[in-house]
Amino acid sequence: MVDIICRNSILFDGRGKSPVIADVAITDGKITAIGTHLEAIHGAIEMECQGLWLMPGLLDIHTHLDLEIELAPELPEVVRHGTTTVVISNCSIGVTYGHQRRNGEDPIVDCFARVENMPKSVLSRVADACSWSDSQGYLHHLESLPLGPNVVPLIPHSMLRIEVMGLTASISREPTKQELAQMAQLLEAGMSQGYAGFSTDALPFHFLANTPNKKKKIPTQYARFPELSRLTNIVRRYNRVWQATPPKDDIFAAVRSFMLTSGRLYKQPLKTTVLAAIDLQTNRSAMYLCLLLSFILNSPMLKGNLRFQVLSSSFRIWSDGAINPIADEVPEFRVLNELELDDRQGRGHILNAPAWVKAFRKMWLKGKNGWSLARMLRRLRLEDVVLTRQLNDMIVAECPLTDWVGEALEAPYRRLLKYQSSNGHDVFQHDEETEFFASFPNPIKDDAAFFLHLLRAWDTDLRWETTFANRNAKTLRKLLFHNQTLPGFNDSGAHLANIGFYDGNLRALKIAQQEGLQQVSCMVHRLTELPAKFFGINAGLVCLGAQADLCIIDPVALAQWNPEKTYHFMYRPEFGCRQIVNRPDAVVRSVIIGGKVAWDNGTYSEEFGKTAYGRVIRAKDHAQKGGSR
Repeated sequence: MVDIICRNSILFDGRGKSPVIADVAITDGKITAIGTHLEAIHGAIEMECQGLWLMPGLLDIHTHLDLEIELAPELPEVVRHGTTTVVISNCSIGVTYGHQRRNGEDPIVDCFARVENMPKSVLSRVADACSWSDSQGYLHHLESLPLGPNVVPLIPHSMLRIEVMGLTASISREPTKQELAQMAQLLEAGMSQGYAGFSTDALPFHFLANTPNKKKKIPTQYARFPELSRLTNIVRRYNRVWQATPPKDDIFAAVRSFMLTSGRLYKQPLKTTVLAAIDLQTNRSAMYLCLLLSFILNSPMLKGNLRFQVLSSSFRIWSDGAINPIADEVPEFRVLNELELDDRQGRGHILNAPAWVKAFRKMWLKGKNGWSLARMLRRLRLEDVVLTRQLNDMIVAECPLTDWVGEALEAPYRRLLKYQSSNGHDVFQHDEETEFFASFPNPIKDDAAFFLHLLRAWDTDLRWETTFANRNAKTLRKLLFHNQTLPGFNDSGAHLANIGFYDGNLRALKIAQQEGLQQVSCMVHRLTELPAKFFGINAGLVCLGAQADLCIIDPVALAQWNPEKTYHFMYRPEFGCRQIVNRPDAVVRSVIIGGKVAWDNGTYSEEFGKTAYGRVIRAKDHAQKGGSR
């Protein structure tokens, strides 16, 4: 018996072809008929889709939802945005091997708290519940949960090293031959069990969070090239995916490691997806270097298979004082980030330490004044840091002076300068601001002194936002449609209070919509069948026999949506903290997962979160020995 019939939809099947008007019938979780004027079936749910887009459920290929799955396995924020399949355990971290607590070590808390800006209390609660101890046990555990979307797990390298060596050893010495062999054995087991790939990380600002490891990076970053080569060769043999991030400050190390994708050098290409091709405001060359590198590696000469991921929106982050997702990039901010979030006194001591103040001022003012190489690089947008250190780019979201909210910090800074030059006679806002201005050193030296005083006075009560990448819409559009990229890098499930890119797939569709339905069809392909093929999973198509994972979108609501105006904060009891979300109204009309309606006209189904809608998706060739085809 047919369960659901979607009527009169504008159907995008995921292959990139022009859309057609069609009905789609679903029976027992599968697509069983596609055509026009399908016969009505007694008892079937009729979903009228006239004027609406029907497409495969969208894929989110870069998430850190491993922890939320343990707290709210239905992943409601994911599903309401039309995403039906998520890839987890990216950037070398996850819970694949359980809590891994040995000898007083607490790896889940240590690895996730700073790298992904997660509350330690939540991480501890998740670790407490991790009762499995191997990759097969983790798959069984995931299959026991009432999943919302489908889940595609990777084997995370940091956790693999910890499993074999222990956390302390994994960040302090090289593995022995026996330990490396054991890592290879465990990775081989994961590939044979159907894991879609293997994740590593080399970004230089990913640090551990617990004493005594706060100045140490996560374990994957201590692996030398021979270890990386041996492990990725297993991934290559199974034709699975290597997810990686580059050592951004070492171009030679990046090129050497990504040469592993080459089929010419290693007899078979290694599917490699890398974070990320983004248009940094401080360094316009980084994006072009990424595209050039992938072009060379994928050329007939080297026969690689590498795709840089692209964030399909402006990269907008919120910061609590000096704490944000990229703070660890800057040593002066990093020492503040090493402290617990509620340790205001500890940060206060640092903020007033003369040596730190000197270093901070040097960092903040670098390239801003005079004539120097640093000044020239700044003007050319060729700096080696991500934050612009520009008050005009820092918009106040919250602070004790409510009149500042919505202003760039440059505005009160200029008012302060005028206030001090008039010896306090000019009052521009109100008595509270005047009183606050009186607390500043007089005269204020520069914007470094201004921002430093704000940090001392307000600490994390100053919440500000900035957009440090993908500001140019034309450049972003080129990146999203580039043949060397994959839309992704949403980081869903991470940095809960600092970023919110669950809407990334919808933004990509909105960008495509501006150029007509054929471009929409192309983008649907890039968000569905293309990444599904790359990851080697059965998903991403509307075709006979496919699992019925579908998304229905209202194109009128999509066209009217302004993504920059729909951000807001909500309290998530599962995490015990605020989370930033971006929820477009009425854009996603319905989401069907496994043939069941999970989301419809702004509400979840009654069974959502109680019974499984999604499934654990293994690589489709996992049953074949050695991954051979």
